[in-house]
Amino acid sequence: MSADYSYLSLIMGASPVVKVVMLLLLLASIISWNYILRKSAIIKLAKRAANDFEKRFWSGSDLNDIYRSVVQRRQPATGMESIFEAGFKEFARLRKQADSRPMEVVEGSQRAMRVSLAREVDDLELHLSFLATVGSTSPYIGLFGTVWGIMNSFRSLGSVEHATLSLVAPGIAEALIATAMGLFAAIPAVIAYNRFANDVERLDSRYDTFLEEFSSILHRHAQE
Repeated sequence: MSADYSYLSLIMGASPVVKVVMLLLLLASIISWNYILRKSAIIKLAKRAANDFEKRFWSGSDLNDIYRSVVQRRQPATGMESIFEAGFKEFARLRKQADSRPMEVVEGSQRAMRVSLAREVDDLELHLSFLATVGSTSPYIGLFGTVWGIMNSFRSLGSVEHATLSLVAPGIAEALIATAMGLFAAIPAVIAYNRFANDVERLDSRYDTFLEEFSSILHRHAQE
């Protein structure tokens, strides 16, 4: 009998509760890997977009030209572009008002950029809580399946006169598979969560730094 077949037979022969635990862990692992792959691509694109926009912004181009290039794109602005678009749009709107003061214009632009920044960070953090939940709870769910399987194994010994290892080994083995599946689901989720949380924090810091620098530029323009 091959190892693959023996593992499969142990899983198929597990008690209903242990089977439910294994199914939950399998679903959690599949969903986690889906989020991991998608989030990895999203963050990679966000970093590249931030690099490209910073190069264009600090190249000395006119702010009006940059704004037109952003709003004329077919796709909606995201990341640093979205923050710039929100701030410059509000700056231009407030500056047209006859009774507006420079400080009020800049503060209004900052509020608009803060809202945009919060929205961008929320999008980057989407599904990270799921990864954190899977990483923290999967080992305990697997342990519950293990404890339940071992309890059933020892309970079955009550109906036999002579207890042998061959009687309890299959039940204990199937129970330990639940623990292994819990770790299999948890470890990638924890690693991915820590990595993505660090990436999001770095992007948030870059966005916030850009917001402050852009606010200084708008303050100088508001004084003109």
